[in-house]
Amino acid sequence: MERTKYVLDEKDLPTKWYNIQADLPEPLPPPLHPGTGQPLGPEDLAPLFPMELIKQEMSPERFIEIPEEVLDIYKLWRPTTLFRARRLEKALDTPAKIYYKYEGTSPPGSHKPNTSVPQVYYSMKEGIKRISTETGAGQWGSSLAFAGACFNVDIKVYMVRVSYNQKPYRRVMMQTWGAECVPSPSPDTKAGKSMLERDPDCPGSLGLAISEAVEDAVSRDDTHYSLGSVLNHVLLHQTIVGIEAKAVLEDIGDYPDILVGCVGGGSNFAGLFLPFLKDKIDGKKPDLRVVNVEPASCPTLTRGPYAYDFGDEAGLTPLLKMFTLGHGFIPPPVHAGGLRYHGMAPIICHLLNIGLIEALAIHQLETFEAGITFAKHEGIIAAPETDHAIRVTIIEALKCKETGEKKTILFNCSGHGHFDMSAYEAYLAGKLHDYEYPQEKIEQALKDLPKVPS
Repeated sequence: MERTKYVLDEKDLPTKWYNIQADLPEPLPPPLHPGTGQPLGPEDLAPLFPMELIKQEMSPERFIEIPEEVLDIYKLWRPTTLFRARRLEKALDTPAKIYYKYEGTSPPGSHKPNTSVPQVYYSMKEGIKRISTETGAGQWGSSLAFAGACFNVDIKVYMVRVSYNQKPYRRVMMQTWGAECVPSPSPDTKAGKSMLERDPDCPGSLGLAISEAVEDAVSRDDTHYSLGSVLNHVLLHQTIVGIEAKAVLEDIGDYPDILVGCVGGGSNFAGLFLPFLKDKIDGKKPDLRVVNVEPASCPTLTRGPYAYDFGDEAGLTPLLKMFTLGHGFIPPPVHAGGLRYHGMAPIICHLLNIGLIEALAIHQLETFEAGITFAKHEGIIAAPETDHAIRVTIIEALKCKETGEKKTILFNCSGHGHFDMSAYEAYLAGKLHDYEYPQEKIEQALKDLPKVPS
């Protein structure tokens, strides 16, 4: 009987994260100080992050050891299962093989604890008692709340207001683990108050929520800041997903031709593809395709320029070289809240800029259609974010049906959609619409890009 699921034994759980910075054919453009425009040093990041994370952010080492205390908590859900989507293959009548790595079995239901656990651990080791953060769809906020409970660290979460209202049970998850969660913009910070004065009905954005969380952290000596995506150390921690997937596929004698994943800040998909991308860089798999999928309503990689920009609305964060829609970008209220970010992980942007990966944008309605197809045949109701990856996986599988090619496709099923039923309900009732972000709004936002010394 052919197997449909594959998982490593717990004794084979990876003990090191993979750092792509050691193998990049061209180095990453450095982050810049928001005040001076000069390259950042470790001391510039010390008010926000524990020193171990700062070292990881800038490390040239290929592998970073995972602390035993982190591995002990990882074992609550890792290793995760790699599934062969045989029923979906049959329904599509495709010769392609479709695999997916399922990250929805973690306690918070997504890939996010892969980095929240080590981030809280390193802060705890430095004596930090409180961490502030932002969250879009709530997956990151709930994951940091879970990690805070593991290490007895207080968590304050600024949740993008539209998601705070759309996804109340994510907020309840955070509160259950002991975290405080407030809608952003909030009256708790200068950045939040300023926005509420300008627009009392502002739906919020990840950039604005980041501003609030950073302001919170720098105003208190007992608080660090934690980010769930974008930064190098976050992508580093997520590579445990790809390391596991690669080990299983090697064991069964298979290898992907196409890797697919949804991207907002970039952590879930980068975590899957970076360990495989090393083979493309080394020339072992030169034809490997890596397809980053984003919403047409937030077309960062596909329509934004590659430029230095702030990671937040108020301009408090370091300047990062990335594809951007402008740090003042306020996204439409689509239900894939985890993908509504104006920028993107510098590593992903750099890889796209040098031609090693690709990106495309798709509309909301077709993603939900794909998610329901997947649920009917594979049983898993995926998060609206993951539905973007499922849609493009189906597109590629149907191309194989047309050409007769027996390609192997692997995507990251980054989390379940059990707290997104209101989104599926709205789709099934015909209440959702597609959003094509207007070019004039992009051009307006880009007028505020910071001036960076050459």
